[in-house]
Amino acid sequence: MNINKQFFGVSLLALAISGCAVTSEPIERSASEQRVQGDLASMFKDQEPLSGPLTLHDAMARAIKYNLEGRLKVMEEALAQRQVDLSRFDMLPRMAASAGYAGRSNVSASSSRSVETGQESLEPSTSQDRDRDVADLTMVWNVLDFGVSYLSAQQAGDQRLIVQERKRKVVHTITQDVRSAYWRALAAERLLTQIDSLMARVEQARRDSQRMSEQRIGDPVQALGYQRALIEATRQLEEQRRALSLAKTELATLINLPIGSEVRLAGADGAYPLPELKVDMAVLEREALASRPELREQDYQARIGATETRKAMLRLLPGLEFSAGGHYDSNSFLINQSWADYGVKVTWNLFNVLSGPAAIDVAKAGEEVAVARRQAMSMAVLAQLYVANANYHEATRQFQTSQELAGLDEQIAEQLRNRRKADGIGELELIQGELNNLQANLRRDLAYAELRNAYGQVFASVGLDPLPEQLPSDSLASLSEALASSEARWQAGDIGTR
Repeated sequence: MNINKQFFGVSLLALAISGCAVTSEPIERSASEQRVQGDLASMFKDQEPLSGPLTLHDAMARAIKYNLEGRLKVMEEALAQRQVDLSRFDMLPRMAASAGYAGRSNVSASSSRSVETGQESLEPSTSQDRDRDVADLTMVWNVLDFGVSYLSAQQAGDQRLIVQERKRKVVHTITQDVRSAYWRALAAERLLTQIDSLMARVEQARRDSQRMSEQRIGDPVQALGYQRALIEATRQLEEQRRALSLAKTELATLINLPIGSEVRLAGADGAYPLPELKVDMAVLEREALASRPELREQDYQARIGATETRKAMLRLLPGLEFSAGGHYDSNSFLINQSWADYGVKVTWNLFNVLSGPAAIDVAKAGEEVAVARRQAMSMAVLAQLYVANANYHEATRQFQTSQELAGLDEQIAEQLRNRRKADGIGELELIQGELNNLQANLRRDLAYAELRNAYGQVFASVGLDPLPEQLPSDSLASLSEALASSEARWQAGDIGTR
């Protein structure tokens, strides 16, 4: 019989354990497809449609408002603000409420025994009902905990400000990426039509040459060399086309347009205004050390470290705890079934006295590390600024050289066209001259894109905000106008202060 009971008990235990086993089912294909449809709908939801050619500042405005990475930083900032709001509740007293029903299977009875004689001095008796209703409402407030929670709330506030600085950094990065992609896409828009036209001419020349070879007209070796030169020209044109065609895709991704959207850019009129840097480097240095998001983040990290030191010192102190509560018990033996109690006591964790000095040393070491990190980052920021300035001046020289070469190749191509009309040269020589001219134009436009990028990188290295703190609205028109206004001020030499 005992064996059967043991077997039954083991079986019941095995059944209970198997019932607690956790299994994970694979996600169905239909669920993934629904998720894809939802993501595609939300990724491009509530976006203002494109109307007319896209300017640089329109593209920047779209990137700031619709770029998914920028949206993520906005959500992180909102989350940090909610965490600050939540941390304020830690400063409130602890209040616990409970209500319920208590019962037992028999009477709670007891007797007494004399400690002198060992004889029972009270027959078994009870002073508690078997079933009763109970309720409690207790509030406890510790002054030390309040102080620590207050400092923690300050740290949460600094963390929110750090998130804001990271959001500033994202805006700087996005606008700079858009600037680079926009000018390269503008070069593509200027030259892709010319590349396609020249590729069509090369293809026609190849077909003509192959037809003449099939008819055995002319020297075969010369014909094959001619075809090889045409294929080499085609290869060069295809490489150029591939490099340019990706620029618009990159720009569309940055401004969160559906891949494959048709984008027309403004400013494809062939003008190349040279941007000038009218701010002294000493002024840019001071502004960079004061405004760069990375350095301001380190300032907040240092303040968080200093607050952590104060928290470690505060924990060394004893805590003063106030308590008050209201209680109810339906026990019929009680004279007072409801009552209130209150008290004051001093609490002190003596182990904090032993670990406190080490905690303070750790917190102070964290402060020193934050200061050293900020100083190292300051040097890196200054280096970035001077590198950006050097790149700007070098890009200016390279563009001017590329512009001169493009002008010379244009003149050469024009002379070759005139000779071709007079049958003074062959089609291959004209194609090669126009290919050289196209490559020179491409180098000039890419050099100009690099110049505009290097010029913008100077101000990005300083940490200047392209948007003011307050805008009349969050519409694309307001954002674009504010971006254009900021850049106009910077070009005039007015960088302002935060």
